[in-house]
Amino acid sequence: MAKNLTDLACRKATCEGKTLSKLSDGGGLYLWVYANGAKYWRFRYFIHVEGGKKKEMSLSLGVYPEVSLNDARVEARKYQGLVDNGIDPATAKKAKLLQTKAEAGDTFAEIAREWYRKMMPTWTETHARDIERRIEINLIPFIPQKPIAELEAVDFLKPLEKVQERGATHLSHRLLINIRQVYKYAIAKGKCKYDVTPGLGNALIPHVAKNQPAIRPEELPKLMTDIADYHKLGEMKVQLGLQLMAHVWLRTRELTFGRWDELDYEANLWRVPGERMKMDRDHLIPLTPQVKVILERLRVLARGSEYILPGRNHLTPVSNNTLLYALYRLGYKSRMTGHGFRSVASTILNESGFNADAIERQLAHVPENAVRAAYNRAEYIDERRKMMLWWSEYLDKCTAPKDQAA
Repeated sequence: MAKNLTDLACRKATCEGKTLSKLSDGGGLYLWVYANGAKYWRFRYFIHVEGGKKKEMSLSLGVYPEVSLNDARVEARKYQGLVDNGIDPATAKKAKLLQTKAEAGDTFAEIAREWYRKMMPTWTETHARDIERRIEINLIPFIPQKPIAELEAVDFLKPLEKVQERGATHLSHRLLINIRQVYKYAIAKGKCKYDVTPGLGNALIPHVAKNQPAIRPEELPKLMTDIADYHKLGEMKVQLGLQLMAHVWLRTRELTFGRWDELDYEANLWRVPGERMKMDRDHLIPLTPQVKVILERLRVLARGSEYILPGRNHLTPVSNNTLLYALYRLGYKSRMTGHGFRSVASTILNESGFNADAIERQLAHVPENAVRAAYNRAEYIDERRKMMLWWSEYLDKCTAPKDQAA
């Protein structure tokens, strides 16, 4: 009866003048020793084939001594268990390799890159480059390389805290938005069932935005009059862009990246996709008659561009600074920004008795109450239509002759 192998016997094993020696450890486990000194573990077993016959098979278990005698025995017993249950170990091993390969493609890194490639054609070159660098530098190197379905919130908290430790609180919150966008994509593709990050923002240091300069409400008529004359200083397109911003309350980047295919004239709504909004939620803007007039004038100037406010080459939108610098040229440097239109509108409408929740919805602010935040984005839409019409008419009065403004 053959003796079981020992580690010493494995180390000293040679071919003894043969090309190959097969040393048995029992239970189907063999150490194959070659003339060049190489040693490989093999598991020998039999499978049933047609006609009731048995076919001898052999499966590699690794190289000795990288795979120890004890480890080889554990693997051999595992595979013998499969044989005893009528399963071919070679088939099972191949299936496991395929599964591992498939799971490797379901990592956050792979899905994030897939999402990026999908979205990239909808972004400008600069914006696409910013997102790629943001994710590749700050997230991907620090996220565990395992299927996204197995990740937990803490796996993302650690890299986000690293970003905050260097003082980049705003960047950490932008990264969290990107993580949630990747999860939305992963859920849609069936890679995971839910987003693990909903409460993650509560564990981050809040980003305190610097106050954006804004004129006083009583200065709005003067500003709107100055904007109406901007074409004497610069492009008509920029004048119309400032007027549009005053009417619709979008943040500068949310406005400049606006596209014609987002406009729903049948429903009288501008449907801004969530990936462009600061709060990562789709946003609705009622189209008032005044806004539609501005848009149609811009359509003529756009000359077929997909963007409402195209840049000089008509292939990309205008720079975010275009509208800000226009305000500077009008003499409002340090007094007014694009964001300032939102502040002025909010103040005037709140003082005029409009529903505060409707105002907040139109500003695309997220309610603090989680239940209220879960409501449909079209909440208060009827009231918002009336409110935005009132606001457009209010802006009309700002530039009307005094005898007509009363």
